[in-house]
Amino acid sequence: MKLAILGGSFNPIHIGHLYLADTVLAELDYDRIIFVPAFQSPLKNDPEGASHLDRMEMLAAAIAGNPRLSLDNCEIRRKGVSYTVDTLRDIFDRYKPEGKLGLILGNDLVSSFNQWQSHEKIAELADFIIARRYSEATESFPYPFKALENEIVDISSNMIREKISQKGNWRYLVPLGTRLIIEERCLYGHSSTEKKENGLAETILRIENDARRALDFDRFIHSRNTALLSWDLCLRFGLDGKKGYLAGIAHDICKELEDERLIRLAITDRGKLSKLEQKKPGLLHARAAAVFVKKRYGITDEDILEAIRYHTTGSSDMCSLAKVVYIADKIEISRQGVDPELRKLCMDADLDTLFSAVLDDTVAFLKARQMDLSYGTKRLLAAIHRRNRQ
Repeated sequence: MKLAILGGSFNPIHIGHLYLADTVLAELDYDRIIFVPAFQSPLKNDPEGASHLDRMEMLAAAIAGNPRLSLDNCEIRRKGVSYTVDTLRDIFDRYKPEGKLGLILGNDLVSSFNQWQSHEKIAELADFIIARRYSEATESFPYPFKALENEIVDISSNMIREKISQKGNWRYLVPLGTRLIIEERCLYGHSSTEKKENGLAETILRIENDARRALDFDRFIHSRNTALLSWDLCLRFGLDGKKGYLAGIAHDICKELEDERLIRLAITDRGKLSKLEQKKPGLLHARAAAVFVKKRYGITDEDILEAIRYHTTGSSDMCSLAKVVYIADKIEISRQGVDPELRKLCMDADLDTLFSAVLDDTVAFLKARQMDLSYGTKRLLAAIHRRNRQ
């Protein structure tokens, strides 16, 4: 097996590192890239903010699932200053690669290579692969090398650390697994307040990925558009946008379950089934989804659960978030046949006016097709009628 080594602090690893490794695999004849995080670089002082264990775990999360990328912690185990010559000997002795090891260097390191410990010996042990880092040109290098024709990805770990500490935009500069570790451990100045918010964002991401797999794609697009409109309406009406998005993306997650499973989930919520629900178990997908997200994702916020539970039938005592999701489900942008006037109301009507208009339109649609109204919808209509008479 032909192996190449990519060393560095990886504090943190970012998409530039992964893109470089992928380019080497694509363009050169190597079977696997071994990432070797340094314990301490001999030519620079590594910044604080993440322990060597943090850096290794972020790296491991970044390469998860890719059998052509590997992690070796030999320099972490040795501790002290990390010298490449020692790493090359160690890895060659243990891995027994075919031919010399490839050693990937950025062209920004070329000018200082003669300062490396035993640089002549390194040249004997490894084939050099020099990648473009910050510029197209590579300075003169005293040893034979393969020039990698890679695109320059202008990202650095230092840039990412600064963005995190300054509350900047950094999350798509690192792999998802790495980002989650940074947020969970509050690395590089990431705040505990952000951690709490990002915990909800991580749950949303899990639900959205599960919904994409569970639903046919048209239904998934509907769910995501419901989530987006719920977010927009929540921000307009002074509600929590993340809660609206979560309820919106989760509201139909049980839509395509078989009737038997829908019934099993739903009866753990409210127990009894109405005659209409017994006749049409598909109506239970909302109740089932509320149970499902509570059990699977640990969602305990009653407003979110209520918004999911009543998005189909409504209820006489719906909270504001539930009204928002009910509205969004009925008039989101990909749903066909929606009265354009209802979408215009989203721009200027208050929540109750918008909700009543959408409810009336839904009931009119059902009655025109001689479809039965659910018990929840009848109770809701009765409650609205009583309030209008007062």
